[in-house]
Amino acid sequence: MENNLSHYVPRIEELARKLGLDYYPVDFEMVPNNFMMEIAVYGLPVRMPHWSFGVRYIHQLVRQTMGHSRIFEVMFPGNPCHAYLVNANSIAENVLVTAHVIGHADFSKNNQLFERFHKMGGGRIVEQSAERAHRIEAAMEQHGKQRVEAVLDAALALEPHIDLDQDLHRPRYATHSAAPTFDPTTTFVRRFQELTGPNAAAESDDAVHRLPIPPHPEKDLLWFIAQYGPELDPWERDIFLAVREEAFYFYPVFACQIMNEGWASYWHARLLREAEFLPQDLYLDAIKAHSDVVRPIAAEQQTALSINPYHLGFMMWEKIIARDGLEAARAIMREEDDFGFIRNYLDRALAEELGLFVFDAQEDGEIKITSKSIHAVREAILAPKFNFGAPRIAVAELRNDGTLVLDHDFHTDSRGLDTSRARKVLDYIHTIWRRPVVLRTVDGRGAACEIATE
Repeated sequence: MENNLSHYVPRIEELARKLGLDYYPVDFEMVPNNFMMEIAVYGLPVRMPHWSFGVRYIHQLVRQTMGHSRIFEVMFPGNPCHAYLVNANSIAENVLVTAHVIGHADFSKNNQLFERFHKMGGGRIVEQSAERAHRIEAAMEQHGKQRVEAVLDAALALEPHIDLDQDLHRPRYATHSAAPTFDPTTTFVRRFQELTGPNAAAESDDAVHRLPIPPHPEKDLLWFIAQYGPELDPWERDIFLAVREEAFYFYPVFACQIMNEGWASYWHARLLREAEFLPQDLYLDAIKAHSDVVRPIAAEQQTALSINPYHLGFMMWEKIIARDGLEAARAIMREEDDFGFIRNYLDRALAEELGLFVFDAQEDGEIKITSKSIHAVREAILAPKFNFGAPRIAVAELRNDGTLVLDHDFHTDSRGLDTSRARKVLDYIHTIWRRPVVLRTVDGRGAACEIATE
């Protein structure tokens, strides 16, 4: 058996293009398992330093030690794409991973959501994140690690709170509306100026046409604080905008996870199946790895209480392609995210075949099935994806004394807040805003309340 992955990569890429896949070039790099874990936990090969990533690393290490999580690859969309493979994996596993990554690359180039955020961000996330990390390390040397970490605490606590309907690079608000014009020759205008004087008229116009800040509820908390923080230093503003830019980059990955992993799994299975140049024993080992990837539940379990996105996405794409053809599937891949994909293409028959249900976990540990309705199943799958799973908070008002007023849109997300956690986040914001911060919300019982910093 040929044991050099480089022997197979160009042949798999050639086959992929022959089958119609269209993707940016992929830079493959072999790395040790500990470095792969760091990439998976940090989200990028080089990223801003923060204690929370260390906590995630320990969590991932424990899971892997217990056999609950194994990382085969990490791929970053862009032009070129960057893919990291574990050098301790078998040649068969890395052949499968190569085909899987090519499926991801095809998806990320052609999906409209990925394309939009790629254009805004520039497609160089790996290099850009490394540059930001170096700037933050320089800020730590200049201003002290404790002070910089406090800013990172606040920015990362607000990471989900961006406005995805806005552009990544957007201007500040207009400060004044256009003033109406008057004919100075009219009797009324001449008489008014004689009574008040021209300066009074100008002052009146300025007061009337000055716009409030914000002029409408502002959901992008990272952007607002970076632009309007009353005492924010340039390096603090830079950190907020860096966290915001990375949140924009990661959103398509988050919002298309089921589609994307399913698409990559479909294509790695098809590429392996049609790769006649693969030796038989390598092919069989790779197919075994494929079965592990798209398995619905852990081997020792009879029922799964969470969705494996690889399995669900793979099964949905197989059904769509078998029924409607590859071109129809590519049209869906281009136009949808997970919200449209699940609502429009997860039908009752497939949900029943996969044994999907909605459940409620009781305090005593008992699991109770509450619904098998296709509508309930769809919404249960999508619920954690709304607004990154975070409550919807918007800046409602910036008062004259600098008080920042936030509103929780509890009518939309239909839930109260954990007031202790909300207060902790407000404390983070207060550290940076350096003025009072007020959050208007409801408590766990649905009663209106205000949480304010002291």
